[in-house]
Amino acid sequence: MVKKYIDVNNHSTTRFISKLVIITMLVLLTPFTIVAVFQHGLLGIFIKVFNNSATIQVFIDLIIASFLILFWMWSDAKRTSRIFWPWALLTIIAGSFGPLLYLLFRSSKN
Repeated sequence: MVKKYIDVNNHSTTRFISKLVIITMLVLLTPFTIVAVFQHGLLGIFIKVFNNSATIQVFIDLIIASFLILFWMWSDAKRTSRIFWPWALLTIIAGSFGPLLYLLFRSSKN
């Protein structure tokens, strides 16, 4: 009997698993985002951020993390000859959707 296993050292297997994780994150994040925007409105989401110091702290952490991700995306796009600005704008406007889609549509040769 032959045992089948996932070879995590295989580049194509790793890329497949990475893409599967990204798609799963997008599938889970999208409906939650739609409900939040529908219930509170696009500006309402940001207004609620400033309700107390705890939410302000989390918001500041997210801004810092977003800038770090944008810097990584800029350097990766430059290294791989991709256009950076559409992904940057998507990240600024739609948050995590930008980097997730950037990674999802990243070429397998990179």
